[in-house]
Amino acid sequence: MTEATPTSESYVDHPPICDIDSLPPKALIFTISLVGLTGNASVIWFLGLRMRRNAFYTYILNLAVADFLYLCFHIADVLLEVIRIILPIHIPTYGIIRTGAIIFYIAGLSMLSTISTERCLSVLWPIWYHCHRPRHTSAIMCALLWCLSIVLSTMEIVCFFHFNEAIDQCKNVEFTIAAWLVLLFVILSVSSLSLLGRMLCGSQKKPLNRLFVTIMLTVLVFLFCGLPFGVFFFLYYWIDNNYHVRFCLYLVSIILSNVNSSTNPIIYFFVGSYRQRAQGWNLKLVLERALQDTPEEGECGGSLPQGTLETSEGRVEQG
Repeated sequence: MTEATPTSESYVDHPPICDIDSLPPKALIFTISLVGLTGNASVIWFLGLRMRRNAFYTYILNLAVADFLYLCFHIADVLLEVIRIILPIHIPTYGIIRTGAIIFYIAGLSMLSTISTERCLSVLWPIWYHCHRPRHTSAIMCALLWCLSIVLSTMEIVCFFHFNEAIDQCKNVEFTIAAWLVLLFVILSVSSLSLLGRMLCGSQKKPLNRLFVTIMLTVLVFLFCGLPFGVFFFLYYWIDNNYHVRFCLYLVSIILSNVNSSTNPIIYFFVGSYRQRAQGWNLKLVLERALQDTPEEGECGGSLPQGTLETSEGRVEQG
């Protein structure tokens, strides 16, 4: 997103960290992204090739793909900036990095909102969910969300570069994308709060399980780390018209969004390995436990037969 930002203003009297040529924040973004790439690549490997997919596995796989590609584009952006600083050359990207980052940010938020909503439905209306849920819902929803993310991002980048966002059509595009993200955020918030209330409160509260903890931690991390990037992106032209203020806010939002995309695999490992003996750790087994939909023995009075790790969504037709 920095590629289309004017850089001709003076840098005098501004913190060095806000200088576009400052290397420490780029090094931090690069390091966080590398960690996230490793974790998301492991999730993609196991969910895509080593484990039998079901409803939630499909969503988690697509979320990992969105996070992986989002981090890839930011690593490419950092490398191009470092090359520009070290060598006096300009490498045109024609908005590809900007477009890619927007696509995968929107896709990631869309997948997370869908995961929370489906889990909420499976808890509030379990009979309908397990007996009347349409076949291949997960695969169809993921395909639609990817297509919508690509269309919205392409429309935005066309306006940004060809019309300089000065005409009503581009304002309508920006409003449409903003409205979609707001809708996703509302859906995510309502479904998460409903799920939280059903699992923890009331006379019919459900026993806790690892899948619930995984989803709640993922949503919580997004609210603190992923949401600021979306807020900054759509408030960019209403922020104080000072390049350094905007660039500092941009750096903060980018670092936080990279933390968000890198943290999900860590959450899966933490939840999946909790209360498990170290000698029994196995990445595939840990991931299965993190997505486990039945309470284990000793957790809220529930029990899990020995060796049973498959989530109840496995009874729903794959995809």
